[in-house]
Amino acid sequence: MSVNPFMLEALNMADKAMRITSPNPRVGCVIVDAKGQILGQGHTQQAGGHHAEIAALQDAARRGHSVAGATAYVTLEPCSHHGRTAPCCDALIQAKVGKVVAALADPNPLVSGQGFDRLKAAGVEVEVGQGALLAEQQNPGFLSRMRRQKPWVRLKIAASLDGQTALQNGQSQWITGPDARADGHAWRARACAILTGIGTVLEDDPLLDLRLCPNLGDAPRMPHLVIVDSQMETPPSAKLFQHSQPGCQTPRKVWIYAAKDHPEKRAALQALGAHITVLPNQHGKVDLPALMADLAKREVNELHVEAGHKLNGSLIRESCVDEFLVYLAPTLLGLGQGMAHWGPLEDLSQGLSLAFTETQLIGKDLRVLARVQA
Repeated sequence: MSVNPFMLEALNMADKAMRITSPNPRVGCVIVDAKGQILGQGHTQQAGGHHAEIAALQDAARRGHSVAGATAYVTLEPCSHHGRTAPCCDALIQAKVGKVVAALADPNPLVSGQGFDRLKAAGVEVEVGQGALLAEQQNPGFLSRMRRQKPWVRLKIAASLDGQTALQNGQSQWITGPDARADGHAWRARACAILTGIGTVLEDDPLLDLRLCPNLGDAPRMPHLVIVDSQMETPPSAKLFQHSQPGCQTPRKVWIYAAKDHPEKRAALQALGAHITVLPNQHGKVDLPALMADLAKREVNELHVEAGHKLNGSLIRESCVDEFLVYLAPTLLGLGQGMAHWGPLEDLSQGLSLAFTETQLIGKDLRVLARVQA
């Protein structure tokens, strides 16, 4: 089904909110009169700021336009509850819009059709479904958190064409080129949190920041950091605690998940601001599915994973990955460390089934996006 051009414009507006709205969804709104003139448009701001509908209404007011009888194209059902802001459906009703065309119903149980019901009760015509697939693609994390009570997990891997992420001696910097590394930082910026393992912390002492992001002003929010650390071995001297990045208005939180409590280590890490959660599974490791559920409670929508092949394998084995973001370098490395350590499998049918959703050259490297098939 073709998508109305005004809904496409609303989706374009939502794209502008990609890096800033967490934990809220990315939403765009365009208000149009009967002649097809755009009266106002806007997108959701940072949490606590205006939602897309309010931004569009204010834009129309600045232009000197009345929106009475107009049609509002919005990529998600207008909210009906008092959260960080007042209900958007009430603002549209008060402005006397004549129709609301929404791409998606909001799965948030605090909304879940109530916004549409309030609009209809006030005499506003409602249409749902225009651009639904595109709107879903913009908000996989928010929709996952509301529908499945867990974040959308994107596993990022940089590898050679023969699938090696490091040499056998551990050397891995740099397999891919600078363009791919910068692109990877842009994907970090859209996530609510970045997850890594204690192996990566000890071996690479990474910053896991957004320093390679162009237009950092578009990402005033620093993604939080999640460390899977069964024995609470994260050193207080780790760079991830020392980091601060100019331009980011919201400092990130550091969440460490362990399998066993170590009071002295806990105290030292908490003194640096880390939040410690002990979540053991029956094997004495961190319970990864429980970790995902806990992150959803912390309002994490999209989780960006940059870890080693062992933790990658554990996440795959525990069915914790939704999407792969893979950068393949035009080089062969022979024997080394693969993308993920799991298996061995006994039959090809036991493999993880994926669907390629995008391939694109990023500098000299090939970026592949692939989603896990249910």
